[in-house]
Amino acid sequence: MCGLLGMLSGHSDAPNYVDAIKRALPCMRHRGPDDAGTWNDDDVVFGFNRLSIIDLEHSHQPLRWGPPENPERYALTFNGEIYNYVELRQELQEHGYEFRTSGDSETIVVGYHHWGEEVVEHLRGMFAIAVWDSEKRTLFLARDQFGIKPLFYATTDKGTVFSSEKKCILEMAPELGLELNLDRRAIEHYVDLQYVPEPETLHSQIRRLESGCTATVLPGGQVMDNRYFRPRFEVTKVTAGKEQDLFDRIARVLEDSVEKHMRADVTVGSFLSGGIDSTAIAALAKRHNPNLLTFTTGFEREGYSEVDVAAESAEAIGAEHIVKVVSPEEYAEAIPRIMWYLDDPVADPSLVPLYFVAREARKHVKVVLSGEGADELFGGYTIYKEPLSLAPFEKLPSPLLKGLNHLGNILPEGMKGKSLLQRGTTPMEERYYGNARSFNFEQLQRVLPWAKREWDHREVTAPIYAQSRHMDPVARMQHLDLFTWMRGDILVKADKINMANSLELRVPFLDKEVFRVAESIPHDLKIAHGTTKYALRKAMEQIVPPHVLHRKKLGFPVPMRHWLAGDELHGWAQDTIKESQTGDIFDKAAVLEMLKEHRDGVSDHSRRLWTVLAFMVWHGIFVEHRIDPKIENPDYPVNI
Repeated sequence: MCGLLGMLSGHSDAPNYVDAIKRALPCMRHRGPDDAGTWNDDDVVFGFNRLSIIDLEHSHQPLRWGPPENPERYALTFNGEIYNYVELRQELQEHGYEFRTSGDSETIVVGYHHWGEEVVEHLRGMFAIAVWDSEKRTLFLARDQFGIKPLFYATTDKGTVFSSEKKCILEMAPELGLELNLDRRAIEHYVDLQYVPEPETLHSQIRRLESGCTATVLPGGQVMDNRYFRPRFEVTKVTAGKEQDLFDRIARVLEDSVEKHMRADVTVGSFLSGGIDSTAIAALAKRHNPNLLTFTTGFEREGYSEVDVAAESAEAIGAEHIVKVVSPEEYAEAIPRIMWYLDDPVADPSLVPLYFVAREARKHVKVVLSGEGADELFGGYTIYKEPLSLAPFEKLPSPLLKGLNHLGNILPEGMKGKSLLQRGTTPMEERYYGNARSFNFEQLQRVLPWAKREWDHREVTAPIYAQSRHMDPVARMQHLDLFTWMRGDILVKADKINMANSLELRVPFLDKEVFRVAESIPHDLKIAHGTTKYALRKAMEQIVPPHVLHRKKLGFPVPMRHWLAGDELHGWAQDTIKESQTGDIFDKAAVLEMLKEHRDGVSDHSRRLWTVLAFMVWHGIFVEHRIDPKIENPDYPVNI
């Protein structure tokens, strides 16, 4: 695990950028405080920060390797973990290759020499990879299937720079000739969806390599990307009486995934909330670590804490449990620091409690497991049940659908049946946009007067929907969430917030072999008997304690609605809006009016307000340079 940073020069003058790389590396020292260094030739400079997890004494990066005739042909920097590296090493040794280390990094570069770009098809893990081939003078970049690990890049006439964190690229802007202009389209997408969708960032010249993609870069050339991961959701028909076979397959593949995710030369713990996802992972992990530590967080406010349920689960599986309770004062104080770590804002209030539980966990362990991805793979969101309730509308003729849609639009707000008519007569591509949209277009224009309809959420979702026409309705929703909400919110916070605390988070549900089984589940075994994740629940019946098995998931819920209306955060929100220098972006008077409406109980604007507030704090740090994030790293540069 590490943070990688590199530069491919366009003019064979890479040594000129070594000092800039060294200056930018401390921006992400939190990703790898155990080791740091650089390497360069005439074309490339590689830098890294290492968090040592496997092969602690060796596997330093950048790692050099090559065949006997050119033993230092390749240079590798790599962020992540390859969980099947033992099996891959054995396979490559059978082909005659010799290894100099016992870690997973060398497996990648040897595999790249053997399989070429198709090496990613053999890797089971989470990764962002950069391999320089000094013989062919090509740079190979890659990200894992789901986008667990990030990779930012920017290209100018000086060359191409790439990094695990955008702030490192911002720090190198003077040497790169990089203009730090904000991307208005990306701003609208962020406000509309609560996250910046890939491949965008809020800076127009900085992009992200998308999840499940590789890229090839030549000196002086552009980044030429290629998608290698395309979910198919090719459902396997399950005959009556054979459902248990599927449930057993799910249990076996999850057992195997957790076992491989436990591979480490350091202690591995587990996050634990009150739902089935994290509880299943923790229960399976306990089989491989009798002294497993579990961690959870919550708030003092009733109804916004799963501490008691998590503690009961930990006791049931025999794990030692550690709790962190977060106060409103701690929450507000941490917001600027968290926005700095994020690189781009994510308007998810659960980021803050996650930060505190990660900080607590890091006092005890270096690696934690978590349950991210279960909802997207196994059908866990309540909205996935909607196609069942709307199925009768599919049988109606088009003229009748059009008339019912008109009726739904003219019915008074709040009238029973209005929403059902509207959604039932609206195509899925128009009504479902993922789990995060907080503004409709009229609300969006209230705070963003310049917003354009052609830039709304459909610009993001339409290409993804175009790839899923062959899928059933539930699979189409899952497919959309894999490429929007999951990689835009869930995995960004999983990576950034845990790495902010030098803590490696591993996600056993997001495993290629687990996905292979999950995408074959028919929709009637995902959403069945009034519940979600039905097949997963059945598979976990002998593993998860009964009090959790059918419990509704909450995760790390935050009392944001109450805090923004009360003394806890209302004053902070008001000051943030008034002091923000974002008047050219937001109608600040409209935002203050929304805050007043929220406090007066006229409307619950908490999600919309938090989206704007998160951006304003981010802008105050990265654009205005007015807000001090108070980073606990004395070496981080101050001019970003």
